[in-house]
Amino acid sequence: MGRRQLLRIGAGAAVALGAALAAGGGWRAWQLRRAADLVAAPVRPPTGALSVYHLGHSLVGRDMPAMLAQLAPAGHSYASQLGWGASLRDHYDPDIPVNGFAEENDHDRFAPARETLADGAFEAVVFTEMVELRDAIRYHDSAATLARWAQLARAARGDVRLYLYETWHHTDDPQGWAARIAADYQTLWLDRVLLPAVARSGEAMHVIPGGQCLASVAARMEDPAPLFARTPEGTVDTIHLGDLGNYLIALVHFAVLYQRSPVGLPPALNRADGTAADPPDAELALMMQQTVWDTVRALPQTGIAA
Repeated sequence: MGRRQLLRIGAGAAVALGAALAAGGGWRAWQLRRAADLVAAPVRPPTGALSVYHLGHSLVGRDMPAMLAQLAPAGHSYASQLGWGASLRDHYDPDIPVNGFAEENDHDRFAPARETLADGAFEAVVFTEMVELRDAIRYHDSAATLARWAQLARAARGDVRLYLYETWHHTDDPQGWAARIAADYQTLWLDRVLLPAVARSGEAMHVIPGGQCLASVAARMEDPAPLFARTPEGTVDTIHLGDLGNYLIALVHFAVLYQRSPVGLPPALNRADGTAADPPDAELALMMQQTVWDTVRALPQTGIAA
């Protein structure tokens, strides 16, 4: 075989390889477009109280789900599995220990995640990824693991409602707390986690936009520090929420899960241990409620019909 023939064959192979890669890229783009359609599709509003399972870490915590249960219709039930900064992969892989598992799940609302979802016991499941989210994507295979969780839940219960809870960053983030929340919603939460997970699994999922609502409320407060917890030294925690912040995030969950305005919900609630939480005053409560409703309705990924 002559040199010219070899060159022609090589060129033909290169063209074929390029066409195959282009076709593969087209298929991937189609999958992502289909995923975006699934994520933006409205969800049928529930007709009554839901049973909700929370999987995550301290930005879920114990108090927020307890507050949500007090805001929700009578009959709302919930359970959780938590860890210290745990990723979805930590919770999924039985060979990876979940940091703080014993401490965070020492309460009567704990239910083991894999067994519980495989039983199809809950009507809605809220997944929470670790932060720093960039590290979760790079080192913990976020999209693939979220897809596995979604497939596990849907295989057990065909009508299960699946959600990704968008959280936030440390307030001292060098790129700016509000700036990162604004930028990362599309570029990380959607483009790098949720949409690839939906494309991979084929299972519709939606967003509970905690970070978006927290940033929107904080921007309207003269001092947003009261939303956050206090450290043992008495300084403002840079990421964990106090009673006011947990109340706000419970409103976000309520609005998305029940597709109802939270305006008019009671501000005075109890923590998970039954003690009274510090409530927002009437003006702040109304601002929180209206801001949450405006924010979740503006995002099609929440599943709330326009």
